[in-house]
Order: sequence, then C-alpha cells, then structure tokens
Amino acid sequence: MQPITFRRAAAGDVPALVGLVHSAYRGDSSRAGWTTEADLLDGQRTDPEMVAGAIADPAVLVLLAEAGGAPVACCQLERRDGYAYFGMFAVDPLRQGGGLGASVLSEAERHARDAWGSAELRMTVIVQREDLIAWYVRRGYARTGEISPFPYGDERFGRPRRTDLAFETLTKRLA
Repeated sequence: MQPITFRRAAAGDVPALVGLVHSAYRGDSSRAGWTTEADLLDGQRTDPEMVAGAIADPAVLVLLAEAGGAPVACCQLERRDGYAYFGMFAVDPLRQGGGLGASVLSEAERHARDAWGSAELRMTVIVQREDLIAWYVRRGYARTGEISPFPYGDERFGRPRRTDLAFETLTKRLA
C-alpha cells in the first residue's frame, strides 16, 4: 500500500475533489463504503463552484490526502470565531474502514490546533447518520444536542428522500 501524503488543495484539484466527495456519499458507487447517504439523499453533495470557492477562501483549508499522487480523501477546515469548523470530509469508498478517515481527521485536528491555534473543532452531521456520529464519538467528539435544519429546497446540497433530515453539531476540545 502506498503512503498517504497531505497537501493543500489547489484550483486544479476541483474536478477530482467533486468526484471524490460524490463517490463517498451519493449514488451506487458510495455503497461500496459505509459513509453513503444514498438512502437519504439523491443529487449532488457539492459542486465545482462550492469547492473552488472554498479553495480560494483564505480562511479555509481544503486538505487533500493522496496515495501515489491520486486523491483518496479530503476535508475542509474553516477558521471561525473562536473555533475551527470541519466539513466536506470524504474518503474513497474502496478505502473506507482501513484507518484512512481517522488519519485525515487527526491531521485536520492537528492543523486547526497547531497552525491556527484553535482550541475547538466543530462539525455538523445528519442526525439520521447514527453510525457516523458514533464513529466521531469514538474519536472524542461530543454530541451537543444542538440541531439545525437541513437546507430543503437548495439542490446544491442534494435532493432529500425524506422529510425529517436535520443536522446535529458535534464538538471536540483540541487544546
């Protein structure tokens, strides 16, 4: 197995990142891994404009994990007031379950703490994704009970297959 390297994503990585995120969450390809949202949502998970905007934003780091020069995982970190926000986390479905996701999460936590001085990392997870929430809890994240609505009607985030989707905020102290 090839070693994993991390780097900041660049504008030229946009198509690969969009494909990676889509493959991890939507459609039949996502069913090869355990992070699929295909039973909850159809449509896109992100689009080139959103990814390009994140890469261009100086308050954002889009972290790309590669093996042999090929993208295998990614995440997005945003500097916010008093904490860092973690999102757009995706691992190639064929590489899920082998520790790659935990490595990416650890690298994101390290960067937020050491490079940005963030004492806390927050994220939101669809409440129906109990398996994913449990994965984060095993890595030290706490459920806050803070629920926010799913953006129904905004197809940039997918087409919901059910009417009860919502997000819960998870948090972890880094310092």
